[in-house]
Amino acid sequence: MGSRLRAAVAAAALLGVCTVGSTAAQAYTLPPANGQFDYQIGAPYTPVAAVRVVSRDRLVSPVDPPGRAVYDVCYVNAFQTQPAEVEWWRLNYPTLLLRDSSGNYVIDGEWNEILLDTRTSAKRTTLVGILGAWFDRCKADGFDAIEPDNLDSWDRSRGLITRANNLAVMRAMATEAHTATVGTDRSGVAIAQKNTSEIAPQLDGYGYDFVIAEECQLYSGSSTTIRECVDFQTYYGNLVYEIEYTDNEPLYPGDDPDYPSGGTGFYADACRARGASISVILRDRYVTADTHPDYVYRAC
Repeated sequence: MGSRLRAAVAAAALLGVCTVGSTAAQAYTLPPANGQFDYQIGAPYTPVAAVRVVSRDRLVSPVDPPGRAVYDVCYVNAFQTQPAEVEWWRLNYPTLLLRDSSGNYVIDGEWNEILLDTRTSAKRTTLVGILGAWFDRCKADGFDAIEPDNLDSWDRSRGLITRANNLAVMRAMATEAHTATVGTDRSGVAIAQKNTSEIAPQLDGYGYDFVIAEECQLYSGSSTTIRECVDFQTYYGNLVYEIEYTDNEPLYPGDDPDYPSGGTGFYADACRARGASISVILRDRYVTADTHPDYVYRAC
């Protein structure tokens, strides 16, 4: 899509003119339902043989095993800065870095990431243009889908950003993904909802295609009678790819021979509740490479 046409589409979406987030004739592909997932946004490596869906950072090209079909998802930090890219944002788009009334950057302290400012239509249009170019690059690099992260940055914005601000960007992002272009190929890529179950109804209506859900079992409680994970399945069926993390677990595979079938913990509960219908995996918190001593990967 040309830059002028892209800008027009983005502006229309941000102003509420667009009523749908996807193209009329879907050309992009969806991930395999209940296909075994691997989460590699910390570092890339060759996945185990059973894996069919892999998410990696946008700056890492897919490393699919020869002769094996793998559905590749491109991770994009859509509403916060990656720490290594802060200088790029300062030099090129300083007004998109959110500041408080004292002029200080508003930072997500857990990951040391500056929040991006979505409060005005002009800033949202600029941000969507940047993201659209990244989505095109993901497609050119061989990715099949986009995973935009930190949709809920309003929760960390000290009340400066509203949910409506970010939802306007999310609506436009669906259009950008579904029309991602390489040369004359405008077939697009799919787009995932990342976490934030409370906005699943809106994003499903905008044309989001599947879900990557971190710790939905944890946030729903340890009972198999849960809410957040069920909310995702209500809107996306078995196109839900769930990650639980070892630092929330009292035990994990290797420590307990009966885990998860007879074990305790969020991953075990998730496997018993949904493991037959969606992909549920256990990963170390920093999603390290398989050569790292902290690496953990289990699937059920």
